[in-house]
Amino acid sequence: MVLMIGVAALALIIIGAAIYRSIDALYFAIGVILSSSLNVGKVFLLERTVQKTLEMDNPTTGKNYVRFQFFLRYVCTGLILAGAGLISTYVDPPFINIWGAIAGIFTLQISVIIVRHSKLEDEM
Repeated sequence: MVLMIGVAALALIIIGAAIYRSIDALYFAIGVILSSSLNVGKVFLLERTVQKTLEMDNPTTGKNYVRFQFFLRYVCTGLILAGAGLISTYVDPPFINIWGAIAGIFTLQISVIIVRHSKLEDEM
């Protein structure tokens, strides 16, 4: 999964370089790298959440723990996007491109689709 996030991030960086063709491509790449790194962290947090939940005895406690972790992961995503937006708006030159950060957020979803599709092909 982490490898697929890296591959998706690299593909987005190449696409950004083709679109911007200037120093803005570097800022786009920094946004993609920042948010893709967050996605790698979210994968590890999700794995830890599942392991801890399976060890819990009380289903209600496990349910509340999963909800809290879900909320925590999305707060982290919001903070990264808000930080990238503030930097791209108020810092001159903006060393993080907000569109790169938004594109990097989707690397997790892209990698899930790729991994799931490859698993389905293996079963056939």
